[in-house]
Amino acid sequence: MSEKLWSEVDDYFAETLIPSDPALDAALANSEAAGLPSIAVTPHQGKLLNLLARMSGAKSVLEVGTLGGYSTIWLARALGEGGRVVTLEADPKHAEVARANIDAAGLGKIVDVRLGRAIDTLPSVEGPFDLVFIDADKPSNAAYFEWALRLTKPGAVIVVDNVVRAGRVIDADSGDAAVEGSRRVTELVAAEPRVDATALQTVGAKGYDGFIVALVTS
Repeated sequence: MSEKLWSEVDDYFAETLIPSDPALDAALANSEAAGLPSIAVTPHQGKLLNLLARMSGAKSVLEVGTLGGYSTIWLARALGEGGRVVTLEADPKHAEVARANIDAAGLGKIVDVRLGRAIDTLPSVEGPFDLVFIDADKPSNAAYFEWALRLTKPGAVIVVDNVVRAGRVIDADSGDAAVEGSRRVTELVAAEPRVDATALQTVGAKGYDGFIVALVTS
């Protein structure tokens, strides 16, 4: 099967199940116009994050890696009155674009975009959070997961994106820092008695990848 077919199937499900949304469409368009990399989650993944937050009754979300705020908008919309999102972004330009997109979506009052390397800003973040979405620099995934555990309580959900790396995650001798980061976080999750987790592979418009979903149990 080809990526062309994967993309066509993505388009079919998006057109059928995920109606066009002005704020989300504008966030992607603004990000592209500003020259941000085209690495935001797909509409399907954004909707999945939204559903996970709603199904878990989340009122507080921590996002590690904001980019242009596309996934942030999906998450913030799931929370309802009294909700809050703290999202961490290392790049000043990305943070500026994200703030504009989030404000345009009418969510500026509940989203706190914090500028700085996540590994440096996480010590000042106050939890607990009901859902954590990790989608930043992949070599630091294990450290981000450890912080996610510190900032959550039983019942919380932790999602780690982009762990499959087009299948390269199984290569123990890869030498690629992102692959090594994916392997470290996977092994960390497997050894952690406080979570129950699985991983899902995905194919689609963004190619072949996948994510870990973990439930904090104790």
